Amino acid sequence: MLYMIINQPQLRTVNVIRYVTPLREGGSLPAIAEADDEFLYVLKFRGAGQGVKALIAELIGGEIARVVGLKVPEIVFANLDPAFGRTEPDEEIQDLLKASVGLNLALHYLSGAITFDATVTTLDPKLSSQIVWLDCLLTNVDRTARNTNMLVWHKELWLIDHGAALYFHHSWDNWEEQAKRPFVQVKDHVLLSKASELDLVDEEFRSLLTAEQIQSIIALIPDEWLTGETFETPEQYRQAYVQFLVSRIAHSAIFLTEAKHARETLI
Repeated sequence: MLYMIINQPQLRTVNVIRYVTPLREGGSLPAIAEADDEFLYVLKFRGAGQGVKALIAELIGGEIARVVGLKVPEIVFANLDPAFGRTEPDEEIQDLLKASVGLNLALHYLSGAITFDATVTTLDPKLSSQIVWLDCLLTNVDRTARNTNMLVWHKELWLIDHGAALYFHHSWDNWEEQAKRPFVQVKDHVLLSKASELDLVDEEFRSLLTAEQIQSIIALIPDEWLTGETFETPEQYRQAYVQFLVSRIAHSAIFLTEAKHARETLI
């Protein structure tokens, strides 16, 4: 008898001990911070723009990317103490820190990494197709030539910043229907012209992203991030995320067809 092997994700929890510097190129004022494990992290704040929804998208997107073999910096939960922001002189940052007390999300800081530039670095068709497929699944609007959200570190490509993905969850309107919609914004994807192996990637990734695997990733979302008026309990939110992603994977032909058509207009 064959058993499906589940890549069970686990996230460490660290305590933030030092605010190093803001990353002002990010609209939600992420920052480089030091944690009690002596590592530096890019800290994403629950009190910023899109709140915990961006953190949920970051967690889901990053861990799905990891399961399919793409490189993502380690994601950790980051605790922020109430006293942390009291000595911060910048009033805007102090307000952000006060609004973010508790559990936040952070990615390991890749010191010395450079921003991926498609005019300088050429990726092979397989890797390009993998990233395009992932972003179609996640409805990630933030991988354009203007803002690639990819880094080159030690000559390898790393994916960062999935906070703008899964935009359906900002309203939850017709979310079951949205799971089956094409991703029309793929036309702006920085790697679309190189993505000539989408069918091969689709077959591989669908076999990796089983319902059980998706469920194991969604189980990581903290209860305190899963609140609102749409559902009554955190578990109901989790099941909705699972159903959205499982349905989208099952109907991947829809977003795949859209990506192929968009690519044809480029080449």
